[in-house]
Amino acid sequence: MTGWINAAVEAAAIVIIIYMGSVSLLYLGMFFIAGPRIRKERKLNREAHIEEIAMNKDTFPVSVLVPAYNEEVGVSSTVRSMLALNYPQFEVIIIDDGSVDETSSRVITEFRMKEIDLAIRTYFPTQPVEKAYQSTLFPNLFLIRKLNGGKADALNAGINFSKYPYFAAIDGDSLLDRDALLKTMKPIIDSNGRVTATGGTVRIANGSRIIRSEVEKIALPETPIVLMQIIEYFRAFLIGRLGLSRLNVLLIISGAFGVFEKNRVIKAGGYKVNTVGEDMELIVRIHRSLKDEKSDQRIEYIQDPVCWTEAPSTLSSLRSQRRRWQRGLAETLWTHRKMILNPKYRGIGLFALPYYILVELISAIFELVGYVIIVGGILFAFISWEIALIMFMATVLYGSLLSSLAVLLEEWTYHKYPDVKSLLVLFFWALTEAFWYRPMTVIWRCEGLIAAILQKGSWGNMQRKGISAEKEAA
Repeated sequence: MTGWINAAVEAAAIVIIIYMGSVSLLYLGMFFIAGPRIRKERKLNREAHIEEIAMNKDTFPVSVLVPAYNEEVGVSSTVRSMLALNYPQFEVIIIDDGSVDETSSRVITEFRMKEIDLAIRTYFPTQPVEKAYQSTLFPNLFLIRKLNGGKADALNAGINFSKYPYFAAIDGDSLLDRDALLKTMKPIIDSNGRVTATGGTVRIANGSRIIRSEVEKIALPETPIVLMQIIEYFRAFLIGRLGLSRLNVLLIISGAFGVFEKNRVIKAGGYKVNTVGEDMELIVRIHRSLKDEKSDQRIEYIQDPVCWTEAPSTLSSLRSQRRRWQRGLAETLWTHRKMILNPKYRGIGLFALPYYILVELISAIFELVGYVIIVGGILFAFISWEIALIMFMATVLYGSLLSSLAVLLEEWTYHKYPDVKSLLVLFFWALTEAFWYRPMTVIWRCEGLIAAILQKGSWGNMQRKGISAEKEAA
């Protein structure tokens, strides 16, 4: 009996080793695909780059949509950040999605808003919009108040209200660098509309010095779980999304910051309201409509534009976020299951969707089983020490060394963190990932997968602290 168990555990261990090794090689392959773009970004003169775009007479006007639900702590900072954008022509629309706190009253008071007549086209049905306001200080700033319907419903209401041909979707707790919108629109302008959507890099603001909605000094937070999220973002954006973007099979533009051609989103049907993964679901549906129309339009990820967001700083809020992300991923893949391995959808159907299933969705199961085998197998002598050692090395390579590579890449490309100490701190924590942070998030991702299968779970709330100080810190 024991011999049978030993054989089964060792077979499972070998399968997991092969899986982790294959995925690590896939990540490295994506890194080499992204390499030319990373090298180009490193040599780019960004200031000259921006001046050229700002002077371009073909720069399209943009509606900046900011859905907000109970964002009283950070909404004013977000609005000021949007109003300070370096962009020739834009409007900012705050969509209060039935908040029960002071979100609307803070915006109305601080920006001296007056009620205006509602003039809304109905591209998509949404929960009723009750009132609309316009700032007397900034004519391009609007606020609409509607009944609660969720983030996707709020964005659809914002699209209905907006007047420009492109829109940027920004989370209510996020800030943008002043040139972020210009940089994100550049591929659309340069391609004369052949690029239909772009997403920029999202960075974690916790720990940085942000005064009146502008990042004055980039610094690291002290909380280890926030440090680990910074490293995760490096890995996801620098290695994952850039490689997929170069292959034109990018399936996610972060919900925190993305720019879209409005007509393309209208053709695709807008944001889907009955999923918690509305950002990814929209991108997959846009890809689907492009392929159905045999259109040559593209979706691109841009490295440099930076959106600053507040990361969860407690285990409970991080758990809620990771369960929601995994559930949203599973819902999107299930919704579009007919595209999977369908040659009609080319790279999306034959590579990107299988990649997200094998690498992003079920990897949590492989990893969890791997951790159980390493610990349980050694304790109860179900596997040999040689197999246990190889599994351990595969786990460290998969969970820590790739993250360490992402940290080095970030420093080599952008030098955002001003001192060597910050880089060493990030590198140290990246090496620890496989021993505490990754097992924890793996369990939460498995919980999210179960919630998707059982169709249970909610959006979840995150306690906001706010990321911007209103006046100079002492």
